[in-house]
Amino acid sequence: MSKVHIKNGRVIDPKNRVDAKQDVFIADGKIAALGKAPAGFRAERTIAADALVVCPGLIDLSARLREPGFEYKATLASEMQAAVAGGVTSLACPPDTDPPLDQPGLVEMLKYRAKSLNLAHVYPLGALTWKLGGERLTEMAVLRDAGCIAFSHADTPLSDTQMLWRALQYAATFGIAVWLRPQDGFLARGGVAHDGEVATRLGLPGIPVFAETIALATILQLVRATRTRVHLCRLSTAEGVAMLRAAKKEGLPVSCDASAHHAHLSEIDLGYFDSHCNVVPPFRSLRDRDALRAGLADGTIDALCSDHAPVDEDAKQLPFAESEPGVTGLELLLPLTLKWAEDLGVPAGDIAAGRDADVCVFDPSAQVKITADSLKSQGKNTPFIGYELPGRVRYTLVGGQVVYEA
Repeated sequence: MSKVHIKNGRVIDPKNRVDAKQDVFIADGKIAALGKAPAGFRAERTIAADALVVCPGLIDLSARLREPGFEYKATLASEMQAAVAGGVTSLACPPDTDPPLDQPGLVEMLKYRAKSLNLAHVYPLGALTWKLGGERLTEMAVLRDAGCIAFSHADTPLSDTQMLWRALQYAATFGIAVWLRPQDGFLARGGVAHDGEVATRLGLPGIPVFAETIALATILQLVRATRTRVHLCRLSTAEGVAMLRAAKKEGLPVSCDASAHHAHLSEIDLGYFDSHCNVVPPFRSLRDRDALRAGLADGTIDALCSDHAPVDEDAKQLPFAESEPGVTGLELLLPLTLKWAEDLGVPAGDIAAGRDADVCVFDPSAQVKITADSLKSQGKNTPFIGYELPGRVRYTLVGGQVVYEA
């Protein structure tokens, strides 16, 4: 394990309320000290961080790595390279692989493959039901022991509310968290865009706002009954944000996230059938987008995630309604967050003595032009191609090792 001295950077660590020019000393994969070198410390590598920000490595709550089963869209190796290039040192991956993450052997294999790459930390979400079929609960306690941090149904509708109730009861018994994306599968069926004037003008089948809020109301009632710890994934509507704000005031054990691209784009950005804007949930109205930004600013929404979903080019180069939804986002999480936060404060992770040395060092003023060639991800499917965004990652360290530098 090498000893690293990150010199003269602006250390930002909101958890410990640090925002100051400080040196960071790393030894044996841990933060050894901030400010003053520990006794006898001899750096094997010094990183000059003048004019750079040194922050905790980014944590991404939703990144599809496409293995096992979808290697033609992306591979573990390509997406882990994309993660560290984006300053992401820890990520949660949804269970909608092929086969889904419903057996301990699959989870252990994914963790082993990820660890052998020696890049970011991967935290699998287990499937809530077998094969994500919605008919039989998985053995959550066994899957948790195999390495699952929580349980999810990804984007697959779980329409049987009794099954959801039983899943939450089971999870509550074992103190397990459940991550759910609130969308009524029947109301959303066949829809590809926000049910508003843009979809009407383009003749695209719509997904109404109440597809989210009806599902959200059901989940919140079940949380009241079971007191299960539930994380709501990818809120997209103003009404949804208002419901979460009220649920938190009530003291329900809930948290939520939104995707970085939903904090920037709206239905207007569909333009003339741009299939890169075919996402799940759909880009909604400007009012909804602004409500997400306000929810992030006041803490109602707990986190921004990339909702990284690499798609092969053939699946995107189709008419909008037939194209495969999803965007690539691991490498855009930091720039899009900085863009959103230019006039707002943003919460982040933790750098303190004794902690794992998972660190992102970036230049906040350097503009990055997003091009297909510049993305390490196998998926080039993003509506931000051609944009110039602030924030260039210069170094990413995981466990004290420099795993990316630019």
